[in-house]
Amino acid sequence: MILFPAIDIRGGKCVRLTQGDYNKEKVYGDSPVEMAKEWQATGAEYIHIVDLDGAKSGESINKSEIQAIAEQTEIPVQVGGGIRSISLINDYISSGISRVIIGTAAINNKEFLKEAVEKYGSKIAVSIDARKGYVATDGWTKDSTVKATDLVKELEQMGVQTIVYTDILKDGMLKGPNFEELHTINTSTKMNVIASGGVSSKQDITELKSLNMYGAIIGKALYDGTIKFEELLEADDDAS
Repeated sequence: MILFPAIDIRGGKCVRLTQGDYNKEKVYGDSPVEMAKEWQATGAEYIHIVDLDGAKSGESINKSEIQAIAEQTEIPVQVGGGIRSISLINDYISSGISRVIIGTAAINNKEFLKEAVEKYGSKIAVSIDARKGYVATDGWTKDSTVKATDLVKELEQMGVQTIVYTDILKDGMLKGPNFEELHTINTSTKMNVIASGGVSSKQDITELKSLNMYGAIIGKALYDGTIKFEELLEADDDAS
């Protein structure tokens, strides 16, 4: 299972939000590039980046900072947040980003998603951010009437190969993922499923691995010092 340390960028800084609330922000560093280098040195094999400004505004506000991470690290980088045009995907992939994650546009603009998947295949992932089983959009600020399980089926039919599944109510709470929902999603699809939200202990990693998850994103627990990344890597190895 791939463990992804998360770097959430807002205003050019590394931050974390609680349950996606932009009013509940904590700054953890002034340089996302240096943070990425630290995670690489700690043993990370892949980095997950979110442009929080982009997710909310639809504009790639932190693009130069994100491109610098891809250029100055030697491990793959996936990025999401405000990905709503083919030209932006082009810019990211041409600068060395390994995978681009489409979120809101996967709900609001199916033709765009279809074009992106046809053009870039496995380099495109979709982020499903759910609140009580329904998909949220626009940086989690808006709830849709789309059921997460229905969206999963539709994405697989469109040729999407990887999804990031986040239970918003678990995000930043340090109380573990929604294992039941993740199991339901993972067993309903052949797509790679990356778990996000609430991962905060070695036990979480062991349980996610037992569910045959493709990957897990870890954020707040790492930045608050609740758990060390090396310990999570050990748990992942032990569960092999």
